[in-house]
Amino acid sequence: MKYIFNIQRLYLLLVLPFTLTTLQPTQAQKLYHPAQDLGELFEQVQLQRVFPDSKTFPDCTPLAAPDVILQAYQQQKQQPGFNLKAFILEHFELPPQPATGFTTDSSHSVTQHIERLWPILTRQPGVDKGSLIPLPHAYIVPGGRFREIYYWDSFFTMLGLQASKHTDLIQSMVDNFTHLINTVGHIPNGNRTYYLSRSQPPFYALMLRVLAQQKGREVLQKYAPALQKEYDFWMMGAETLSVANPAYRRVVRMPDGSILNRYWDDSPAPRPESYLEDVELAKHSNRLPQEVYRDIRAAAESGWDFSTRWFADGQNISTIQTTNIIPVDLNALLYHMELMLQEMAVLGGNRDEARKYEKLAKARRDAVLKYNWSEKDGFFYDYNIKTQSITNIPSLAAVYPLYFNMVKRKHAKSVAEKIQNDFLRPGGVVTTLNKSGQQWDAPNGWAPLQWLTIQALQNYGYKDLAEDIAQSWALLNNEVYLATGKLMEKYNVENITLEAGGGEYPNQDGFGWTNGVLLRLLSQYPNLYKQTEKEATLQEN
Repeated sequence: MKYIFNIQRLYLLLVLPFTLTTLQPTQAQKLYHPAQDLGELFEQVQLQRVFPDSKTFPDCTPLAAPDVILQAYQQQKQQPGFNLKAFILEHFELPPQPATGFTTDSSHSVTQHIERLWPILTRQPGVDKGSLIPLPHAYIVPGGRFREIYYWDSFFTMLGLQASKHTDLIQSMVDNFTHLINTVGHIPNGNRTYYLSRSQPPFYALMLRVLAQQKGREVLQKYAPALQKEYDFWMMGAETLSVANPAYRRVVRMPDGSILNRYWDDSPAPRPESYLEDVELAKHSNRLPQEVYRDIRAAAESGWDFSTRWFADGQNISTIQTTNIIPVDLNALLYHMELMLQEMAVLGGNRDEARKYEKLAKARRDAVLKYNWSEKDGFFYDYNIKTQSITNIPSLAAVYPLYFNMVKRKHAKSVAEKIQNDFLRPGGVVTTLNKSGQQWDAPNGWAPLQWLTIQALQNYGYKDLAEDIAQSWALLNNEVYLATGKLMEKYNVENITLEAGGGEYPNQDGFGWTNGVLLRLLSQYPNLYKQTEKEATLQEN
């Protein structure tokens, strides 16, 4: 326990000042960091599991200054009959559960249900309290325990807002993310202070593309400075890499001198929102706790928390090694960001800048093909910089190069065949082929990966396979909705009679990106829209 507290002090001394240097001074002073500000009290609440969900306490709002509460705790904890939970309930306000009064109307189709959910999942700007970082505009939250925005979730939510013609909300969400870039230096995992040390898959450029589809390409120029800052965050330290020092934060110098990216987190401490889980994992891993914590946090930055694609033995989370992995999906996203920066430079009349980013994008594509492509398997894998070899763990991350049109038809053909032969299930496509108990593995399917796979296959002419996946996924979503009145965070695509499982928390309903992807697919495939409407009518009768 003493050791854990020292880790938090190490964070205070080394990591937190680095994180806060990108903040405006007045904002930095106002931010509340639960784990750092409460120290021992925070640890005890989490280690004693005062709340069943570890995320609850970091989301609580202190009713007095943290140092005042901490002083009261130090005075009272030795007293006979001291009750930690009673103390917390006296000094903190629990996270709000919006009283929406929303109930599912069984006469509504799934499309009507989603349209009714948008205002329920919308949060207005206001006086944000506790660990919540204030935002200037309205935004959509995923739902359930996720009471804040999340970076990559929001892109897939925007797809549904686009289908619903809510351009105003798309604009607001883009402006919120731009605000975060300009105030904290990057887009964090979510708008909580405990997420500041990490980001999530960089979908900001794709959000700008959605906005440009609604308002015209000219709007891109307005956001060019913010996208440049976002790119600089991911590439920080690239110019310092050498043979002797090949990795720094999110950039890695490959053996041939090319630069690729990995996921990272600046903190070597347990995640505040999963504190006990991380401490227990590190304790039983037979590894240095700092290494485990950073690899866990880096996997959280990936959005795939957790999956066997990050495990050294392909089975056990105790072997997690995210910082050794060059992920194919992350580098495809950064390839697209480089192309977007090139496009913005062209719009701004800056030819030299345009040529610079065109060259960077080409170099990244060549490096992905060199390090992430398996000629033997005809498939994209992650690359392990420690073993200097591909991981051989098949996952849907392989569709990203197709989604961004990075590869030739021979690559696409091979990937499409493997998707059809190995990943296709009755309810859509499965995330990986491993059944590990982790939520980003079999038998689970996730809305963002369905969307990316469908569009990737469409890009290379595999329209029938794409439509098969869209139909399987949409009908599964609809069947669960008709049976439960809910849309879920994730689904069991192998046995569509069972609920999805795995993860550190129960399956959540709501749910932002499921709503967004389903609505967009129903608009893309009119026959699916008609089928869900028909099933809703039959259900009502």
